[in-house]
Formats: sequence, C-alpha cells, structure tokens
Amino acid sequence: MAPRVLVSDKLSTTAVQIFKNHGIEVDYLPDLGKDKEKLLEVIGQYDGLAIRSATKVTEKLINAATRLKVVGRAGIGVDNVDIPAASRRGIIVMNTPFGNSITTAEHAVAMIFALARQIPEANASTHAGKWEKNRFMGIEITGKTLGVVGCGNIGSIVATRGVGLKMHVIAFDPFLSDSRAEELGVVKVELDELFARADFITLHTPLTDKTRNIIDAAAIAKMKDGVRIINCARGGLVVEADLVAALKSGKVAGAGVDVFEVEPAESNPLFGMENVVATPHLGASTTEAQENVALQVAEQMSDYLIKGAVSNAINMPSITAEEAPRLKPFVKLAEVLGAFVGQVTEDPIKEVEILFDGSTATMNTRALVSATLAGLIRPQVSDVNMVSAPIMVKERGIIVAEVKRDKSGVFDGYIKLTVKTEHMTRSIAGTCFSDHKPRFIQIKGINLDAEVGQHMLYTTNADAPGIIGLLGTVCGENGVNIANFQLGRNRPGGDAIALLYLDAPFPEKVLDQLRAHKSIDSAKPLHFDVGAA
Repeated sequence: MAPRVLVSDKLSTTAVQIFKNHGIEVDYLPDLGKDKEKLLEVIGQYDGLAIRSATKVTEKLINAATRLKVVGRAGIGVDNVDIPAASRRGIIVMNTPFGNSITTAEHAVAMIFALARQIPEANASTHAGKWEKNRFMGIEITGKTLGVVGCGNIGSIVATRGVGLKMHVIAFDPFLSDSRAEELGVVKVELDELFARADFITLHTPLTDKTRNIIDAAAIAKMKDGVRIINCARGGLVVEADLVAALKSGKVAGAGVDVFEVEPAESNPLFGMENVVATPHLGASTTEAQENVALQVAEQMSDYLIKGAVSNAINMPSITAEEAPRLKPFVKLAEVLGAFVGQVTEDPIKEVEILFDGSTATMNTRALVSATLAGLIRPQVSDVNMVSAPIMVKERGIIVAEVKRDKSGVFDGYIKLTVKTEHMTRSIAGTCFSDHKPRFIQIKGINLDAEVGQHMLYTTNADAPGIIGLLGTVCGENGVNIANFQLGRNRPGGDAIALLYLDAPFPEKVLDQLRAHKSIDSAKPLHFDVGAA
C-alpha cells in the first residue's frame, strides 16, 4: 500500500506534485487545518501530515492519528506541534530550517535600516502631505556595533551582512567556535559584553527555557543609552512590558519587532509607538522562501516514507538518503542486540553503555543508539520505535552512555551493549558481515559466531555433558523442530551458552520444563523472538 499524506495548510502545487512523483497518495486540503473537528475525524487515514502554522498538531490530534509516521512543517517554527506527545507516539517531526534563512535574515537587516532612518514614520508623514524633514533625523549604520544574539543559520547570515555594511559585528552564541567566528568576521563575546557594546542588538535564537525573557529590564539596564533592538526570531525572547518602558524613557531608541508573545497580535502595548517598527511575523514571507520550504518539506517527507531517510527532524537523529543503505543493517543489528538483552533481563535496568568499535564508530551513532534503546524496551512497550525510545528511557531514569573507539579486534567494526541492574551486569556484542545480516559475536563474555534467527532458544548452563541431548529431547517430545544451533563456552567446565534456531516460537509450557531442570540456569528467560525486535 502506498503511503498517504495529508496537506492541511497552503503549500505550492509543485510541492504536492513532488509527493505524487514519489508514488505517494496525497490529499491537498489547504483549509482543513483550521477545522479542528474535521481534521480530527480524518487524521487516522494518513501516514504523513504536511503543515504550515495554521494546523495545530495537539496531543488530542496525535492520539487520533493511528497511522501517522511523520509531521512535516514547511518552515522553521514548530510551536504549533506538541513534540513531546509526537515523540511518545513515535511520530517524527520535521521542519525546514534552511529554506527561509536568507529571507528572515534580510528582514532583520531591513529592520536595522528602518530604525536607523525612521523610514516607516517618515513614509506615513510624507503620504499625509507633511514635509517634516527636520523631524526625522537618522543615524548612519556604518561604523556602528551590531550585536548578534544567536549565530546559527540565520544569525550568521545577518552577521555577514553586517560585516558587508562596514559595521563592527560582535556575537554571543555558546556553540560558536573561534574558527567559525573568524570565518564570519565577527568577534565572540559574552552576553553582558554584547549588551554593553552594541548600538543595534538583533535576536536569532530559538525560544527555550534558557532564552525566554533574555531581554528584560535587567538586561536593558546593561545596554547603551539609545540602543536599538530587533527581534525577528521568536515572541517571548523579549519582555514586552519592559521594552515598552525603556522605549518611553528613551533608554531604547527604537525597536523592530516581527514576533510577539501572543500571536496573532491584534493588540499590543508596542502598537502605536513612534519608535517601534512592527510587522506581522513576516520574517519568512517572501515568494522564494514560501516555495523553498514547501518543496523542501515535500522532499524530506517523501524520502522518509519511501527510503527511510530522516532529514531535519526535531525529535530523531537525521539519516541521509546516502547513508541509509549502509546504516540499515546496523540499525537492525542494534535493535536485535537491544531486544535480546531486553528479553533476558528481568530486573529494572539502571545503566546502559553502547560501545561502537572500529567502523561503527564512524557511522551515525545517534541513530544506532536510538535503535538499540528501542529494542531494549520493546519487550515492555510493544509500540516503541527509534523516535519514542530515548524519551521513554529518559522517563524511566535509565542512564545511557555512548563510547567510541578505534578498531580493537579482528572485526572491522562491532557494537557492544552492556546493561546494569541492581544485581547484575549483562553484555552482548554483534556485527554485520558483507551479507548485511546481524550476527552475535559475544554473549556474557563468551565468544561465538551466530547468525540471528527469527526464533531462537537461548540457554545458559555450566559446561557439562548432556545439555545438548536434554535440549534435543525436550524439543522433540514437544514437536519443536531445531533448524540449527550454535554453542559457546568460556573454558572447559566453565560457563556455557547454547543458541538453538527454531522453526516456530518456543511454547511457554516447554520453557517451564527446561527451567525446572537442574542443569539449566533457571533464573533467565530462555526464548528469544527476533520478531519482537
């Protein structure tokens, strides 16, 4: 069955055609996003949902979306999507962070010019037949200091435009490296220094708990008298009441505001102030940007639904279309390793360590970690996947550590999973050969070479004669056919393991027979079903 996508907001017809070109059924209903009840009624029919800002993807909608695998936001902001709820349900949320970067950056630069020369007020005055040449005394921006808060995709473009305008550009961003700052031609500073030095301050940071109200009365008090503030990023970064007070006092000479604490902003204390340039969230509103983000989200969603490639996901590691074929067998391996340990571990898991050795350390290990965790908790939560697993593991208080190292053994690369409970530590390692099939190479510290079968019987016991005969007898008496088997031990007379490959799941009543036998370690579940991985 072909995947089915609903477009519930206005996207270009070219974007709709992209879905069709990939063999995806698409329903283009651009006004449906505004009809919450109708959307709720039909959402269960779709694998993908393509939106802009009008559609509100609430927890209620997500719970009704029984088939939904991906939500694609044509634009950067995902404030209208309940990401935690989507993650718990295993739904990928994608955005398009680069499609409107230039457009938003240019809007911020336009705000700088508008504030410096009071263009909106001068325009209104002139249209009104006045000639108030002396009223609108502006300032030059050449030689002024531009402070950029957040130097990511958009902020870095604004910074380079500022450099081109012969401004002195300083930037605050905890993730900005010295080499990147040098490349952009900006000077890295701490936030308080930026406040103290900047003539213009422009915000380009997401709204998080750390950035909310980043500009308040205390921050404004640290700024130059006559500073000008631009916010084309997110409402909530600036305390609007504090900004209004500073504008009235003259501490802040002007503000360019494209985003507001409450949107749509039909009333706001900033409205009507002569030294405020206000626009209705136009940062991404150009013909080019709207087309770019629509095409980009259609390609991203199509790549995921058809190829399994993940791009620009908010709640899932990205997997490019190029790396997906190479990564896919190791994703399966990671899930199998997790599922094996999850099925043979009864006590609550406290810690998880995932070791990537050799070639696996160069892969997309974030995706492999997510796959491992999904397999690990799937025996308890059947509908978990790579999106929801990290959330569920975190909610359970399990500590996860990822380790990478250079090749250390005979294998080009392998993955080793170690889990700790209050009473024990258990580990398993595996790799993939050229046939791309997952293989176990170590269980409980015992080396072996075992393909992963669909249904397997796993036993641990003291190395002693008669175990294989016992297993064969019990299986034969209960009509369970053994297709193959693998054995391993750490030393003669020491610990031993057996893996029996079966044609069907091992009946629970037969497991009880084995557990009751004194030669078999009765403390561990014995049946491993890869169908659960």
